[in-house]
Amino acid sequence: MELPAVNLKMILLVHWLLTTWGCLVFLGPYAWANFTILALGVWAVAQRDSIDAISMFLGGLVATIFLDIIHISIFYPQHNLTDTVHFGAGMAILNLLLKPFSCCLVYHMYRERGGELQLRVGFCGPSQEHSAYQTIDSPEVPSDPFASPESKGHTPQGY
Repeated sequence: MELPAVNLKMILLVHWLLTTWGCLVFLGPYAWANFTILALGVWAVAQRDSIDAISMFLGGLVATIFLDIIHISIFYPQHNLTDTVHFGAGMAILNLLLKPFSCCLVYHMYRERGGELQLRVGFCGPSQEHSAYQTIDSPEVPSDPFASPESKGHTPQGY
């Protein structure tokens, strides 16, 4: 399935607008969670080649799906439902409904930036190629560029 080419800035703008309107009703943790993830999205826009930025934004979007479900279901107002409350709650719910589609688009961007087919989180699997690293039990001792000439076995000429 070919996904439409959508700019990451547009995804951020839509979710920022819906989050702002959702904050008319849901304050506190709802606002903190969503605006924090939008800040990660701004980082992903600023760092166009960063796999870390886009993967953290994607992971944050997935996390806020679950957080929004919990927050909206617990704090949905039961009384005094004014038009403003209906509008704010509706925008928060619309924001929640659009997030899975946004996750698909962001995952496509993640793959375009060179991300693996599967997301790997820290200890669950290697995140880099480690073949160029020197092993701990290597017989070679790396030279210290900050060591004094005496410690390297050289004595200055005047001594």
